[in-house]
Amino acid sequence: MGVPAHETTTRHLGAAYPFAAEPGLGATGVFVGRDLFGGSFCFDPFVLYRRGVITNPNVVVFGQIGRGKSAFVKTYLWREAVFGRRAWVVDPKGEYAPLARAWGTEPLSLRPGGSIRLNPLDAPAVTAAAGAQDTMRRRAELLASLAAASLGRPLLPAERAAIELAVAEVGDGGGTAPTLPEVVEALLRPSARAARSLRTDVAGLAADGRNVALELRRLVSGDLRGMFDGPTTPGVGLDGPLVVLDLSAVYHSAALGVLMTCAVAWLQAGLAGGPLGPGSPGSQSEGTFTDVSYAREGTIFVVDEAWAILANLAVARWLQSAWKLSRAWGVSNVAVLHRVSDLAAAGSAGSEQVGLAQGLLADSETRVVYGQPPGEVERAVPLLGLSATEAELVPHLGRGIALWKVGRRSFLVRHQLSAYETDLVDTDAPMEGRSASEPRAHHAETSTRADAPPRAAMWA
Repeated sequence: MGVPAHETTTRHLGAAYPFAAEPGLGATGVFVGRDLFGGSFCFDPFVLYRRGVITNPNVVVFGQIGRGKSAFVKTYLWREAVFGRRAWVVDPKGEYAPLARAWGTEPLSLRPGGSIRLNPLDAPAVTAAAGAQDTMRRRAELLASLAAASLGRPLLPAERAAIELAVAEVGDGGGTAPTLPEVVEALLRPSARAARSLRTDVAGLAADGRNVALELRRLVSGDLRGMFDGPTTPGVGLDGPLVVLDLSAVYHSAALGVLMTCAVAWLQAGLAGGPLGPGSPGSQSEGTFTDVSYAREGTIFVVDEAWAILANLAVARWLQSAWKLSRAWGVSNVAVLHRVSDLAAAGSAGSEQVGLAQGLLADSETRVVYGQPPGEVERAVPLLGLSATEAELVPHLGRGIALWKVGRRSFLVRHQLSAYETDLVDTDAPMEGRSASEPRAHHAETSTRADAPPRAAMWA
């Protein structure tokens, strides 16, 4: 007589046959949610890089409005804090304020004529790793990118040379970092020494740099003044666990990409040489980042609404070069976009601009894809390396469910919020007739506690 067949429900099948479950990426890292084909899904790019699962720590997140990408990014940063990670965020829409306050800090709100200024020409202290020539080169590259983006065309050789000479001229003033007004003045009134180095006269060099100076002047004396036109405000630094640069006051400005680039440049100066800004304890000179003893590994750098930077060719070039330095800086860059087509929309078909945008994706080995419209799937297949099954799934992903492409592996993950995190990620206040500071009506599964629980007890 044969042995009767074993019967079980699908609810218990995973426990009965555990060898058939997806092993995931391991238990090290922050809990993201449930793998729909296995158990818990945890992720940490630094750990996965050390294990050889991925070759770079950068991440790109795609998602239509309302599908849960912002909720994921915010809770991911919050949960990484348990492991001592720091986060720096460029926030064009002003949505990260609740997260910053839960962290015990306030966003740095940048607005024309505001009280906070950041000097994008801040640079690391001169060391063997970052010599004076390297610092001046970085500053010249940044200014060239800003000028080209503002002019809407590539710079002429004479214009690029004028910028390099102006940066060198104002960079000779000792330990204090130069400012944009000083560079503009050096472009409009070059020295005889600078003119002689190009075998021209002062009037000729001034003419070469005039258009560049007039465009940069907009950040100094024009409608965008009061944000990046002087030394960094004393006491503003990067030594907190979370730094949020709030650009919501200029979100609808045509110059948003240029302003985001200035903000990113200021943050990246800290990545290259430490997080202390002018006026912070331990700072050796005003306008420089000097605490090179800071352990930069573990910093997560988020650029939300990254399409605004990719829209300008010169700025996209500059951003990609910074993206490639993630491993050298020990930083995980995270770019947040709405649609896969945002990459193709950076320029005309086959243009260098599109190539640079897609190169940013190639330099990000982790791709998190929330629901996309059906029309996006055709573009997504070659860019993201989707299989036929994945391409069929992407338009039908529900809210909070994402396709994760980590290295050569794929996962379907349902992001899960803890009770306390619900208000941290709330962006529906205007749609529900509430103020941004007023908590939503809590459902049965949502915490009613107003005080922030200790992070270590977040999941208790």
